[in-house]
Amino acid sequence: MQTLSGAILSERINRLSESETLAMSRRCRELKESGINVINLSIGQPDFNTPEYIKEAAKKAIDENFTTYSPVNGYADLRKAVCEKLKRDNNLEYTPEQIVVSTGAKQALANVILSVVNPGEEVILPSPYWVSYKEIIKLAEGVAVPIQTSVENDFKITPQQLKDAITPASRLFLFSSPCNPTGSVYSRKELAALAEVFEMHPDIYILSDEIYELINFNGKHESIAQFPKLKDRTIVINGVSKGFAMTGWRLGYCAAPLQIAKACDKMQGQITSGACSISQKAAVAAMETDPDVSAELKNMVEIFRKRRDLFYNLLCDIPGLVTNNPEGAFYFFPDVTHYFGKKHGHIVINNATELCNYILDNAFVAIVSGEAFGNPNCIRLSYATSENDLIEAAKRIKEALARLI
Repeated sequence: MQTLSGAILSERINRLSESETLAMSRRCRELKESGINVINLSIGQPDFNTPEYIKEAAKKAIDENFTTYSPVNGYADLRKAVCEKLKRDNNLEYTPEQIVVSTGAKQALANVILSVVNPGEEVILPSPYWVSYKEIIKLAEGVAVPIQTSVENDFKITPQQLKDAITPASRLFLFSSPCNPTGSVYSRKELAALAEVFEMHPDIYILSDEIYELINFNGKHESIAQFPKLKDRTIVINGVSKGFAMTGWRLGYCAAPLQIAKACDKMQGQITSGACSISQKAAVAAMETDPDVSAELKNMVEIFRKRRDLFYNLLCDIPGLVTNNPEGAFYFFPDVTHYFGKKHGHIVINNATELCNYILDNAFVAIVSGEAFGNPNCIRLSYATSENDLIEAAKRIKEALARLI
C-alpha cells in the first residue's frame, strides 16, 4: 500500500487519478510565477465577469442576512426558479422536490453516481469524456465502459455503438452535450435515435450533463430528457458556471426522478449539506434570465463564436493537426497522431501527454492531453481567452511543432 509522509492511505484514494486539467493549470501558474509569459489554454473557465445584476442579487442577500445554513437540497425559491427555467428553455416539467442544488455541477454528478451505481455495475461513457466522470465512477466502485469515437464522426456515438456497449451489468449512461472536451453537440434527431435504443433497456439510467447548454452555436439546446419514455429515468445536470461566468460561485443542480432526487439529498446531507447561501440567491437571478432576450448572454455567445471561427482557421493552418469545427462549449480537440514518433534534439514525442509537455516547455502554451479525457490521440485547447492570445498561441504552437522532425 502506498504511503504519504508516513500515513497509510486508503485503496480508494490510491486508485484515484489527479485531475490533469488542474495539474496543467498548476504547472502553468508555476511558470508564470517564475516570470515566463505563458498562455493558458488548459482551463475550462469563461474569461468574462459575472453579470452585474447577478452580483447585485448576491449583495442584497448579504444585506438581508442570508448567512446561515441553507436547506440541504437548496432554497425553495431557487428550486422553483430552476423548474421555471427548465420549462421555459427546455419544455421540461419538474417540481421543486425533484431539484437538488449542489456545490457545483461536479458535486451534482457525484451525488447521482454514488446514489445509483453499485460496485461492479457498468457506466457507459462516450469517449472522449470529461476527466472527472471516470474518477467519480471509480469512487462508486463502478466500471467505466468507454465507447470510442473519433474526429471523423464529430466525436459522437452511433445507436449501433450504444447497442453493442450494453450488457446485463449496464446501470448508467453518462454523457455531455455540448461536450467537454470536444465541443460536439447532439441534435434532436441524433438523441432520438439513441432514445430508441434506451427504450429497449428500461433498467438503464441516463445522466445528461448540460452545463454548457448556453454556449451553443447551433440554436436551441436539445435535452435527451425531452423524450417521454426516458423522462422517468433521466437525470439532468446543469449549473451557472459556464453560461453565466460564475465558476467561483460553485453552484450546480440536478433535476431528477423524485426517488433519485431524494437519494441525492440524503447523500449530500452527509457530505457538504446545503450549497453556499449567497451563491444560491445569486443563482435565482441567473435562472430568471431568459437567454432568448438577454443581450448579455447573446453577446457572450457571439464572442465565443467569433473566437471559435478564428481559432479553427488558425488550427487548420498547422500541418498535421486534424480537428472538427465544434458547435458548442469553448474547446477544440484535434487529433495529433501525426507528431507521434517525431523528435526535437533528445526529445521524442511518444504520445499526446509528451506533446503537451513539449509545447508548454518550448512554446509556453498550456494545453491538456486527450489521455485524461479517454482519447490519447488528441489534445484539448480552450479558446476561453482573448483573440490576441489565441493568435499568439497558435503562432507559438505552429513554430514549436515545425521543429519536430
